[in-house]
Amino acid sequence: MSSPASGVAPHDPYAALRLPDFRRYLLARISLTLATRIMGLVIGWQIFKLTNDPLALGLIGLAEAVPSIGVSLYAGHVADSVNRKNIIVATVGGLLLCAVTLWLLASPAGVGLLARNSFYTLPLYAVIFVSGIARGFMGPATFSFMPQLLPDRQHLANAITWNSTTWQAASVLGPAIGGYLIAHLGIANAYFTATVLLAVALLLFASIAPRPLPAAVGAKEDLKTSVLSGIRFIWSNQLILAAISLDLFAVLFGGAVALLPVFAVDILKVGAAGLGHLEAAPAVGSVLMATLLTYFPLYRHAGRKLLWAVAGFGLATIAFALSTNIWLSLLLLFFTGVFDSVSVIVRSTLLHTFTPEHIKGRVSAVNNIFIGSSNEIGSFESGAAAKLMGTVTSVVFGGTMTLLVVGLTALKADKLRRLDMTPVKE
Repeated sequence: MSSPASGVAPHDPYAALRLPDFRRYLLARISLTLATRIMGLVIGWQIFKLTNDPLALGLIGLAEAVPSIGVSLYAGHVADSVNRKNIIVATVGGLLLCAVTLWLLASPAGVGLLARNSFYTLPLYAVIFVSGIARGFMGPATFSFMPQLLPDRQHLANAITWNSTTWQAASVLGPAIGGYLIAHLGIANAYFTATVLLAVALLLFASIAPRPLPAAVGAKEDLKTSVLSGIRFIWSNQLILAAISLDLFAVLFGGAVALLPVFAVDILKVGAAGLGHLEAAPAVGSVLMATLLTYFPLYRHAGRKLLWAVAGFGLATIAFALSTNIWLSLLLLFFTGVFDSVSVIVRSTLLHTFTPEHIKGRVSAVNNIFIGSSNEIGSFESGAAAKLMGTVTSVVFGGTMTLLVVGLTALKADKLRRLDMTPVKE
């Protein structure tokens, strides 16, 4: 660690946590993530039990991705034009209404309604669709609002790492809590817990002091130009484009998470509680790696490490597909989370570092289309592939495609391969 006399400030792993509004933001994100992860696991379990069809699990992702992608570009424009805190509060309120609806549908009267309806899963998919709209607006707003809570850019890397760490920590607890609630208290109580957590998140976000929008640079743009500016910025930056594209195809082909209910029920035979552990295992790996990176930031040869991490993700996915032992499966899912954490932190750091403040909402919207919605589209791809090829074969295929994407990116994206983020000493 450098001394003050060297001209470089000592690394403070808790720098961002010393800011009160940033702490409120993290607590709100934890509560929000717990709620959405519980809802995601429970609704996947509920629909699979109703249909016993892996394609139905894939349709969950599609039902959320289509509206999210549909509104993303306009949502980015809104995030750079309207008070970002107000957008966050409104979208969390929308998710709260979705959770209340799911809770009511899981009540005895709601279950009876679903049973009498020939389109018995349609109300569930409708709620997912509405939540996708809320998520489409929330993503750009939260991404661009977080840096506004920091006094200077020196806090940015630390804030990004803590943001990722706490998100992953909540992702560890969410599925485990969801699985426990399903197994011991039932689906309705699981949705009620998510409702309470969303209400807490809403109150915490509302307690953060609003921040003014960053000043725009250049002449005022019309709506079409403003909406498309995020695409133009990313397309002109090879480094960001390569990092986003790598994650896009890795998540699109390499995600086995959507099929975990099938593995839990048909292959590993561990039930709802076991499903919660399977869902949590990648997040355990992610949060441990993110915590490690808080103390030992990822600077030197960051591009090469990113490529190796995504390759490791693909290999772990293939091995998981072939495993029939619950403990080995949990270990392999743990490693997918370790490797994914490296990718998330490098990509987030690149986006925040190279994107001007006044267009962060629009750039984040494009990132949401590429990365955020690729999780849901990847879920649909996994469900459709499992329907056609079988569950195990489809996951092996996805992991193999991930490895091919890494190889092509390493060959073509020389700037990413040479990326080094070591701070320059003054």
